[in-house]
Amino acid sequence: MTTQTHRLKNGFRIVTEHMPGLASASVGVWVGAGARHEAADQNGIAHFLEHMAFKGTKRRSALQIAEAIEDVGGHINAYTSREVTAYYARVLQNDVPLAMDVIADILLNPVLDLAEIEVERGVILQEIGQALDTPDDVIFDWLQEQAYPEQPLGRTILGPSERVSAFGQADLSRFIDQHYGPEQMILSAAGAVDHDAIVRMAEDLFGHLTPRPALIADTATFAGGEVRQSKSLEQVHFAIAFESPGYRDDDIYTAQIYASALGGGMSSRLFQEIRESRGLCYTIFAQAGAYNDTGMTTIYAGTSAEQIPDLATITVDEMKRAASDMSEAEVARARVQMKAGLLMGLESPSNRAERMARLIQIWDRVPSLHETVERIDAVTTEDVRRFAENIASTAPMALALYGPVDQAPSLAQLQEQRAA
Repeated sequence: MTTQTHRLKNGFRIVTEHMPGLASASVGVWVGAGARHEAADQNGIAHFLEHMAFKGTKRRSALQIAEAIEDVGGHINAYTSREVTAYYARVLQNDVPLAMDVIADILLNPVLDLAEIEVERGVILQEIGQALDTPDDVIFDWLQEQAYPEQPLGRTILGPSERVSAFGQADLSRFIDQHYGPEQMILSAAGAVDHDAIVRMAEDLFGHLTPRPALIADTATFAGGEVRQSKSLEQVHFAIAFESPGYRDDDIYTAQIYASALGGGMSSRLFQEIRESRGLCYTIFAQAGAYNDTGMTTIYAGTSAEQIPDLATITVDEMKRAASDMSEAEVARARVQMKAGLLMGLESPSNRAERMARLIQIWDRVPSLHETVERIDAVTTEDVRRFAENIASTAPMALALYGPVDQAPSLAQLQEQRAA
């Protein structure tokens, strides 16, 4: 399998990978316009626009968009994150031109009908309400806000209800004009695809677009802080985050290996000590997330009001212990898990297309799998211990608590425990 790239004269980028033996392909356009690219009064509009893309174009109604793909047995979808909005489809090999035409149509020719805006506004307000009713969803939005207060990266993807209730056709059109230029778009395709054919189709569909200046997202600064929301729930939802490397930082793989060893699976330290040995929770995990210029190592657990003091204390103790006695065997296991997860994921053309698009956005190239595996293997036990020491002692920290939180420790108390 060979990754190939191309850039049109207007800056529109294309990346493909042919996967022998597949009869289907995943194709999509990733736009560098997510929640962190919004102004404060636009919070939620990137996600709103993603919804509106499927509500009709100058050539197709909303039903015709769905039927065009589903009539050939494929599926089409989209998502909004903090750094991208993606529109993608999975189809059989012969239907790749159709999928590209539909995706180009919804990107370049949205009608933004006033009646449809009102319908979709109601859908999104219901989505916001559902998120607010899901504690282990909303707590991560609160944690993000505490980590990056008063910053675009700290705002929710869905946006607040009052903003969503006010967006109009002009607001959506303005966001398109600001962020949907050819230099902000990456066409990524994997599976049963031919690179030269994809380039020709992309030239026909997107080559006429006029370049426009990109609006650069504000640099994020991890500040840290605490939010606790008391509510009569069965469990306290507990989440902490620490400043970590961004995608471009050499330590990104160290952070991911550390998070895996600490709380990435059933053999991890937090799972074994807090769930298996002590029975303090059902769910506990650690993960290392990254953005272009910053990152967060996050730990989450849910437990009863009576057990939250013990859970929080043991979590910090395990973080501190990892700085001194993280073993070669644990690091080796985490490295293998990371490589296996990467390679297994890349058996899916959809995962492969998404990964290529993200790497093009970050590096303007797709590092080879060999290069990535080498960087994972290069992480030593000493590297992980050094990273663990920073997390356990000096890294800025954010805390979010939701539920019966009266007995839960404060951020200041956790900081004291880290320093002890």
